[in-house]
Amino acid sequence: MAKDVVKWVAGSKRSVWRTVGLFLILMGPGIITSNVDNDAGGITTYSLAGAHYGLKLIWSLVPIMIALIVIQEMCARMGVVTGKGLSDLIREKFGARITFYLMIGVFLTNMGNILSEFAGVAAGMEVFGVDKLISVPLSAFLVWWMVVKGTYKSVEKVFLVACVFYASYIITGIIVKPDWGQVVEHFVNPRFSFEPSEMTMLIGLVGTTIAPWMQFYLQASIVEKGIKVEDYKFARFDVVLGGVMVHVVAFFIILVCSETLFKHGIRVETAKNAALSLYPLAGKYCSYLFAFGLVNASLFSASILPLSTTYLICEGLGWEAGIDKKFVEAPQFYGVYSLLIFLGAGIILYPNFPLIPIMYFSQVLNGMVLPFILIFMLMLINDKRLMGNYTNGPIFNTVSWVTSIVMISLTLLLLIRSF
Repeated sequence: MAKDVVKWVAGSKRSVWRTVGLFLILMGPGIITSNVDNDAGGITTYSLAGAHYGLKLIWSLVPIMIALIVIQEMCARMGVVTGKGLSDLIREKFGARITFYLMIGVFLTNMGNILSEFAGVAAGMEVFGVDKLISVPLSAFLVWWMVVKGTYKSVEKVFLVACVFYASYIITGIIVKPDWGQVVEHFVNPRFSFEPSEMTMLIGLVGTTIAPWMQFYLQASIVEKGIKVEDYKFARFDVVLGGVMVHVVAFFIILVCSETLFKHGIRVETAKNAALSLYPLAGKYCSYLFAFGLVNASLFSASILPLSTTYLICEGLGWEAGIDKKFVEAPQFYGVYSLLIFLGAGIILYPNFPLIPIMYFSQVLNGMVLPFILIFMLMLINDKRLMGNYTNGPIFNTVSWVTSIVMISLTLLLLIRSF
């Protein structure tokens, strides 16, 4: 009897370690995709939310997190079951014309996002005294070289390491010593008004957290990683973990700006302003940590957003795509990626370019485009011929449709109230 117990315990331990090992091998797409959400535009949006509205909108992170996890899980499931990217599936089911118009819409929003990443690099490095004429070209070459010369596994490892550095915002949040009772109060008793500026901010918060590009990148990376249906539970946990991580970071960014800038009546318009304004209020280390987080997020996202756009275009047009493919195998893939990187960096170097409106309103545009992507996804994932037994259940359909309807309603209300 005792020997049987010992064998069972030993077997259980091996099973646990085997499970952990499998997760560590298969982790990546969900965590990376979610954390890229906290890019330069995202950090700017969260900073503005905290600096302009205090903790008033912090409650929105909870429903946004639930929606993000549900939507990302749908994408991951489609990638695992079909072995195809989202653009591929849309083109095959809805035709080339619809795919083309969708590509144009997402490309325009993504181009604004790519510009915001290089603007974030420039702004963050200026806090450390580095001119953008040095930081932007150097960062553009760095991210281009990493993807063009690397493999999927090597690039994914770099991206996972970049995720760790988001902890700088959590440390900053602890340094400012917030009133936790007041924080809980804003979650328990949420408040919201239908003023155009507040509605724009809420759309921006959703748009920066559940961006259209994410769905294309996540599904493409799931396919490229080669995750099988039998291992899907690990991919699902990866998605859930990523969804929680991104919102913890977003929470602390809003909290830091609320506890320092909002309470002192300091209005800022950029994440760089927020970092500089923290210096006299919370000390140089808090200021430098905030700026470091901005640079890390911008470099990280400047690698992935062009990748997402490239996957979208190549899949939509039926071209070969993938980091593991050589240049001769996928010349269009590497050509489009290179063009997006150097075009984005080049525009940022243009004098007096309106960076801040682009960084903020690209997130708002994300929120406006999102419902249309979700509708395509829902039609695909509920197709029995495509998904078999892996179609959506009622809960996932409800959350996705509610998210789409809320975003469409907010956009229409905003347009009505603005005129």
